[in-house]
Order: sequence, then C-alpha cells, then structure tokens
Amino acid sequence: MEKVLNGIKPENVFGYFEEISAIPRQPGKCEKISDYIVDFAIKHSLEYSRDDNNNVLIRKPSNRSGKQNVVILQGHMDMVCEKSYDYDSKHDFSKDPLKLSVLDDIIRAKGTTLGADDGIAVAYMLAVLSDDTLDIPNIEALFTTDEEDGMKGAIAYDASALKGRYLINLDHEVEGEILTCSAGGKRVKCSLPVEYINVTGIAYDIIICGLCGGHSGMEIDKGRGNALLLLGRILHTITKNMPFSLKYLGGGLTDTAIPREAKAEIIIDRQYNELLESIIEKYSGIICDEFEGIEENMMIYAENKGEETAPCLDPESKRRIGFLLNTVPDGIIKMSRKNDGLVRTSLNCGIMKLTDSTFSLIINMRSLAESEKEALADKIEYLIETIGGRYIEEYDYPAWEFVSDSQLRKTAFDIYQRMFGKNPKLRGFHAGLECGVFFRKMEGVDIISIGPDIANIHTPKEHLSISSTQRVYDYLIEILKNI
Repeated sequence: MEKVLNGIKPENVFGYFEEISAIPRQPGKCEKISDYIVDFAIKHSLEYSRDDNNNVLIRKPSNRSGKQNVVILQGHMDMVCEKSYDYDSKHDFSKDPLKLSVLDDIIRAKGTTLGADDGIAVAYMLAVLSDDTLDIPNIEALFTTDEEDGMKGAIAYDASALKGRYLINLDHEVEGEILTCSAGGKRVKCSLPVEYINVTGIAYDIIICGLCGGHSGMEIDKGRGNALLLLGRILHTITKNMPFSLKYLGGGLTDTAIPREAKAEIIIDRQYNELLESIIEKYSGIICDEFEGIEENMMIYAENKGEETAPCLDPESKRRIGFLLNTVPDGIIKMSRKNDGLVRTSLNCGIMKLTDSTFSLIINMRSLAESEKEALADKIEYLIETIGGRYIEEYDYPAWEFVSDSQLRKTAFDIYQRMFGKNPKLRGFHAGLECGVFFRKMEGVDIISIGPDIANIHTPKEHLSISSTQRVYDYLIEILKNI
C-alpha cells in the first residue's frame, strides 16, 4: 500500500502514525494495536509488559551515566470511530485501514475520523523509544486501551508497576497550551420499558443530519446542536398539532461525541400528510435560524415511504419517551467562576436506541467538581425513575485536580518560553483525561498534558496539523532533555 506520509519530517513520527492508521483500534477491540506495540518492543529489544486489558508498558533506559529520573509518557491506543455516510458508508472500522490524505499542512482521513486523538501520542512515544541518540532520562511509555469507552484501560491498570513520578500525557489537541487539570466524568444509561401495537397508515422518515457534532467535552461550549434532542423537540411539536404513531427512534454513535444525526420513523393517517410536511418545513426553518452561524449544513426533512402496517409504540410509551427527550438537561450546566471561558459542568445525550422492549438514552456527564457531577447524576436518576425507567451507571472516572506546586509544569513553561519566545497558556480542561485516573492512583505524581493542533476530533472532519506536530515533538524532546 502506498505510503501517503513518506518524507514528512520527523519521519519516524509520521511513519509510525501511518502504520497505526492501518490497524483497527476501536474501543473494546484493541488487541491488534496492542500486538503491534508489543512487536515493536520486541523488535527494539525493550523491556515491556502487557496486562489482561491489553495495556502495554515499555521501558527504555537512559543513555546518561549515573542515576536518572524516570519520566512516564502516556497516551491511549483506541480512537472514536465515526464516518460520513454520504462518503463511505461501507468503511468497516474492524478491518479497514484509514484512508489518509494530505493537503498542504493538513492530514485527514477520507470519510472517517482520523484517530489523531490519540494516535499521535502513540506515534510520539514510539518515535522517542526508537531513537537511541536522544539525551533523555529513563522512559516508561504507557499505552492504554479503551480511553474512549470510560477510560477502562487506565482504570484497570495497576499503577504500582510505574516507577516514574513525572507524567507527560499526550492527549491534548491545542499547541501552545499546557493543561493543568481536567474534568471527571460519568456515563449513565437511562432505560424505559416500552410496548407496541400494530398500526396501519402512511409511513414517514423524519431525519436530522449534517450537524457539526464534535467532542462532548471540548466542543460543548460551541453551542452546537444535539440531533437527538432536536428530533425529540420536533416530535413534540408534531404531537401538539396532529396524531401519529412512533415506529423507530435512533441516533448517535458514542456518548463522547455530540450526535450529528438522528432519525424517527412514524406512521400517520393519510389525511395528515400535508400538515406533517408543512410542520417539518416550518420548524426546519425555525431551528436552522436558531443555529445560524453554527450549524450551516444542518438538514431536517421528512420522506414519505408509502402505506405500511407495522408495530408502533403504544401511546403511553411514546409519551414517556417524549417527556424524557424534552426535559433532560443538555450542554453547559455551569461555567467556571475562576477561569473565564472554562466549562465547569456539562451533560451530553450521546446515543438513543429503541428496541423491541426498551428505549435507552446514553448520557455523558462531566465536571471539574465531583460534588456537582454527583448532583447532576442524582437529577437524571430522579427524572428517569419518576417516569418508570431504570438508571444504570456504566462508568465513572475522577477529575485531575490542579496542583499549585508543579516542577514539571514549571520546566515545560520555561522551555516553551525559550523555544518560542512567548508564554504558553496554562489552562484547565473540561474534557476528561486519563490524568485524573493516575492522579488518583499515584500519590505525589506530577502531571502535565500537551499535544499538537487537532481540529474537529470525534468527527469525520478531524484533521491534524503537520507543522504543529513537528513543533510539539521538538518541544517534547526538549522537555525530556531538561529533566
């Protein structure tokens, strides 16, 4: 297969990035990428260990004489797997390589997420481990699994195996920033029992698509639309104007991404055809106007599928689902009082699914304050149980708290000043990072997080800056040289 990134420097970084882009690495299915990293360690005669969750730790001794510090480099192997259905609906993330493309300074994957979150961290670490010329301390490179599925790899990892007390996480997406803290998070499943009755009438598909989506932590402050809740709003509007039966409802691919698409299948009496189409046309315009300047490609439309007899939700099941979708909180819950522009607490409804017996809504909550995260979870639990549903916590991970006295942060700050002639930005982060897990597990660990410019992560528009990747790698090496 032709190498698209050949000749782009540093060649070891981009060479490894291209290699891992050909390896399936869905959350929960990291065996092949874990095998690749183990094979790398064996090839380079490096000490390694792999646990039952496919986390891999590789140790590289320093070339320096005398006793040296141990620095942990950390990133995750898995990636969010989203694709653009109008481009390549047949792409199979379980076996197909990503189709990389380069235009000027930008690397993309054709029709899918790029996986630079966090594939570039894997590439950085492999590049460091493979370069025997570097004057750096002892390195522990920890490659974790299933970060995009509740940080399961990091949570399960036995951190007592780590000797280092400096940890550089490489899962940030903005050059020139040093992260100092991050939000904790919780994923919950709200499940409602449903019943069906047979209905005959004219079937319609109601579709919302073309939304920006994005990372449910990093982009939650951008005011982007949530396709699931917008569809719930439209269905409620139809309810107020005419009767209909609900056959199908679904949307969203992961709780960590703001959903871009959602679909409902309904059945109506023929006499309401024109009314339904006029409602959709009217409210499509209203909602698009509300998101003017934000969701420029949003489409809301109805397709007449002809006469049909099919099982549809009984009126009570439909009513309870409508109530949930129109009352559940969404987006920013609270902004930070201390840091301008930093979201403190948020909620994202990421996936909804209707089956023969249940309707489920998967929700991701984030907060810099553990107490606020728990209070929000209590609110959701109370809401779903009030309408006869069930609340299930699927995962919970801690916040990475700010530490005022960080030698690693000071070193990284001073080096950035010296290399680039300006101050880096120190900031908190509303998205969850594995830093919080290791902060909780490792007493006294000193942590920072850095990374190159990656835009539109968790969407098919994700792209990585080549020049930024080069600069941040040089910056990383310089930090290591000065520890």
